[in-house]
Amino acid sequence: MNDVTAARFLPPLRWLRRYDRPTFGADARAGATVGVLLIPQGMAYAALAGMPPITGLYAAIVALLVYALLGTSNYSSVAPVAIDSLLVAAAVAPLADGDPARYVALAGLLAVLTGVLQIGAGVLRVGTLVSFISVPVISGFTTAAALTIAASQLKDFFGVAGGGGSTTLVDTVAGLVPRLGGISPATLAVGVGAVAALLLLRRVVPRAPGPLIVVVAAALVVLLPGLSGEVAVLGEVPAGLPGFALPSLDPGDVGALLPAAAALALVSYLESISTATTFARRTRRRVDANGELIGIGAANVAVGFFRGFTVAAGFSRGAVNFGAGARTPMSGVLAAVVVAVALVTITPLLALMPKVALAAIIMVAVASLVDVRGARSIARVRRSDLVALVATFLATLVLGPATGLGVGAAVSIVVFLRQSARPHLPELGRVPGTARYRNLARHDDAGTDPSVALFRLDAPLYFANSRAVADRIGDAVALRPQLRAVVLDASSLAWIDYTGTEVLAELDDALRAAGVALHLAATRGPVSDVLARSADSAALLTEGRMHADVAAAVRALDLDPGSPLRPDGPGTAGPARDTLGGT
Repeated sequence: MNDVTAARFLPPLRWLRRYDRPTFGADARAGATVGVLLIPQGMAYAALAGMPPITGLYAAIVALLVYALLGTSNYSSVAPVAIDSLLVAAAVAPLADGDPARYVALAGLLAVLTGVLQIGAGVLRVGTLVSFISVPVISGFTTAAALTIAASQLKDFFGVAGGGGSTTLVDTVAGLVPRLGGISPATLAVGVGAVAALLLLRRVVPRAPGPLIVVVAAALVVLLPGLSGEVAVLGEVPAGLPGFALPSLDPGDVGALLPAAAALALVSYLESISTATTFARRTRRRVDANGELIGIGAANVAVGFFRGFTVAAGFSRGAVNFGAGARTPMSGVLAAVVVAVALVTITPLLALMPKVALAAIIMVAVASLVDVRGARSIARVRRSDLVALVATFLATLVLGPATGLGVGAAVSIVVFLRQSARPHLPELGRVPGTARYRNLARHDDAGTDPSVALFRLDAPLYFANSRAVADRIGDAVALRPQLRAVVLDASSLAWIDYTGTEVLAELDDALRAAGVALHLAATRGPVSDVLARSADSAALLTEGRMHADVAAAVRALDLDPGSPLRPDGPGTAGPARDTLGGT
């Protein structure tokens, strides 16, 4: 095994050989910063997942260590994140039946299943398949999930008992409204102050560990006379490092959690690869998509065996790590050390954390996920994509995050298939004084000839759209009794399948019966190769009805000298296609 292959399986081999004291110093500063940030953040996201707050720190330690061994990004910080925590709660809560021990075991199983799916996808090298989840679907999902997460924190933010336990926005709000009469003024005041402080610190001192500062300040505030006992705190937090624990291995639980694991595998990877890619571009490095799947998957499998829950690379943590000067994944190892030291030494202080402060941390963190600007941009650029965004958004709000993501993916596929089945097929005319043929709908001056119809297919010709293409050409022919030739510009036809060749041959026969000749122009090499192997399309080749370009096809028709379609002769500009506005 050579060095390159070894580094692919064990990424630290890429950077350990060149590791030196200055690099360690930079990683130590970044690791300390991220570790301090992770303490309140990890506990907050554990609470969001319905887990004991301490399990967020367990998950962070294990995930950071495993990812440092197998991950491909120098800057990603893998630990609990908001959206994944919401998905965990949505999947596990209905199965746990209020049993805390079973809840933790099921969350561990869910993490293991998620990781196994991710590792399997990485081994099979299908990391690029995430491109089938469109940007509008992701935008609608994250916006709705952010609103749902924020709503789920209102219970602790207002200091009311019960309510807000659902993982859909509609049910969360419905459960909270009847309890609004029991709002605790002291809790609300601390919550508003915490949100204001977080926003101010982010704006004025963006590199400061805002969540830690706010949690410490809030803990001190609630100890003041008159507030002690009025604001709920976490209570007892067990000390010590995470211990090995088998998750639930019941086949029934595996089957029940598998759909949620598939959704989590996708969402976790999308978050992680987008974070890794962002920082890789800034440093002109490359991220291995399949290697990232394996690294994130291994981290998820590991946390499942240490009383943790599903993890991913959070962009905000990655930005902190990058901004603090991290150079290698060693910064993650050192961040894990910081969290581990906290677990051993300061758990009595962690018990004093106000729940409302953790709720404020989550609400401020997810506010940036509400993508109003992106929705406006999508609506302006392409309305059909807005359909997928809105469908995903509404389904996530009403039906929950996992179902919402599935609905969004299904709608985007339906929209794609609908558009694919109705390809762009403009009729062309010749631009005067040139040998260029352009879309008649965009060029009023383009000339035509009643005896010839020119079309350009701007799509592949395959089973889903070939009948529609043949029908549209056939309909145009039926309306023009003077027509004697159809020229199909295939310059934008990237590929053709067997059904496409069959339908093309049927169209040729139908046109021939009507006294109309079919010609192809500018076919690409792969398309010509397929047509050459098709016995049904052989006539197009043997009869010389395939041409280098549209101008050559028109010349072969021997039109009248005055026909507006005839090229103007040797001095005419060539058939090169414009790149803007308009063909």
